[in-house]
Amino acid sequence: MRILVLSPRIPVGLMTAAAWDAVRSASSVVAAADGPHVQALRDAGVDAIIGSRPEGDGIWIPEPGDASWAVELAESMLDSGEDDEFEIISGSFDPPGARFLDLVEVMRRLRRDCAWTREQTHQSLAPYLAEESGEALEAIESGDTDHLREELGDLLLQVVFHAVIAGEEAPGWDVDDVAADITEKLVRRNPHVFGDSTASTIDEIAEQWERIKAEEKGRG
Repeated sequence: MRILVLSPRIPVGLMTAAAWDAVRSASSVVAAADGPHVQALRDAGVDAIIGSRPEGDGIWIPEPGDASWAVELAESMLDSGEDDEFEIISGSFDPPGARFLDLVEVMRRLRRDCAWTREQTHQSLAPYLAEESGEALEAIESGDTDHLREELGDLLLQVVFHAVIAGEEAPGWDVDDVAADITEKLVRRNPHVFGDSTASTIDEIAEQWERIKAEEKGRG
């Protein structure tokens, strides 16, 4: 049996070429549960059904999730004697930053379903932003990178929290706008990487950043 692992963070239908070849040539394709990923297969002409795990070289599709979970499942099947042969097929992979989408979705749900989260404003959250920034700085000073990872997560939460609140306002902006703004700024202020600037030393790059920043502020 072959197990097709799909990322829940990738649009349905965007699978690797190897995965498409596998599902199109399999004797049967069985999904553990219905969903958009199953409909995408059917739209592409694959006769995917809902049911228990297939026999032989059939492909089983658990609900989209992490590859590690599928590997553990397959190993447990092997240990229990349910199947003596299996193959993991990676149908789609999380790109860098994919887990950020999870954070945004969790924050949106909390904003909708948690009474405390729903009542917060930019003003009420301001002390937390200052507190988390300070704790991140303390983690840097301590040299404890595991602690820094945790504190950066808390700081990132504040950024997403404020962006979700702003997205509810009219006219508003959301986390995508925040990400777009900083991305455009990084490209604009680093022409030695993204343009035709010849700045190469640390001092030249720093001077270039400040000059472009001043020009931007002047236009504003």
